[in-house]
Amino acid sequence: MLDEYLSGEARRVSPEAPIPVVEVRSRTHNAGGAGNVASNLTALGADVSILAVTGEDPAASLLSRALASRGVDTTCLLSDAHRPTTVKTRVIAQSQQVARIDVEDRSPLSPALENRLLANLEAELSSCDAVVLSDYAKGVLTPRVCRAAIELAAAARCPVVVDPKCRDFSRYRDCTVITPNLLEARAAALDLEESLEVNALGRALLQLVARPVLITRGAGGMSLFQPDRAPMHLATTARAVFDVTGAGDTVVAVLALALAGGAPLPVAARLANAAAGIVVGKLGAAVLSPAEIASLGRFETEAEDQRPTVEFTRPAPGLRR
Repeated sequence: MLDEYLSGEARRVSPEAPIPVVEVRSRTHNAGGAGNVASNLTALGADVSILAVTGEDPAASLLSRALASRGVDTTCLLSDAHRPTTVKTRVIAQSQQVARIDVEDRSPLSPALENRLLANLEAELSSCDAVVLSDYAKGVLTPRVCRAAIELAAAARCPVVVDPKCRDFSRYRDCTVITPNLLEARAAALDLEESLEVNALGRALLQLVARPVLITRGAGGMSLFQPDRAPMHLATTARAVFDVTGAGDTVVAVLALALAGGAPLPVAARLANAAAGIVVGKLGAAVLSPAEIASLGRFETEAEDQRPTVEFTRPAPGLRR
């Protein structure tokens, strides 16, 4: 999706309705949604191909340029003349967001577009070290696309990191790890009670997806649940929180990059948790630099892993896509 920011000043109230009149001084565009995941990955030194769908409109051109400026390969970006490019326009006055305008069509992809998307994925997998399914419930990650993508990745021995949006987690079954936030986890477990204890929630999701679950809990940190292992609860490392926008994108990006580089899942989770603690201290959908990742230092594996310590001092060498 395309993130558009209209910034200006509001000095008067409209005579037509009790709303501020914003005199726009600047207009900027960034790659949002899955594009922000891709931007986080390229900022950390990975080669990234994005497989997604836009409309055939000026917003699609702006989005493609925004991705390309971040070093993301847009060769596999598909277009659909029957839907608009998803655009989130934020109107900002005196540094305060006063309105958001969404343009989107969340209907499922046509079978023809599903076929093209999966054909592109199959072709890309020969040069991939990891796959991220960044689901924003815009109609691209249909049940068929999710199931086929996970099966293709498994055949190529690529880990699959899922950032879910759909309430039905069964479409993500057999992924390497799924990263819901608390609200998404409770919805998938069919229990929206905030009092639901996180360990019970994790166990319920393990039964549902039969794969590791990393629940992000905002200020509460993260909790990693793995089959036949004790839960691992990670406290947040954030020193200050200015903006949580895009924090989930940073988590899945760093998690996927760590797994692609050969890190065990507990180490990858610790690294993603620490990375999230940095990015929430920035404004907007921010990305991390290799220097910031290197500053996180060493992350020890669980004793029972019987694997060596992993030290993240630079982007993992030799990564492909």
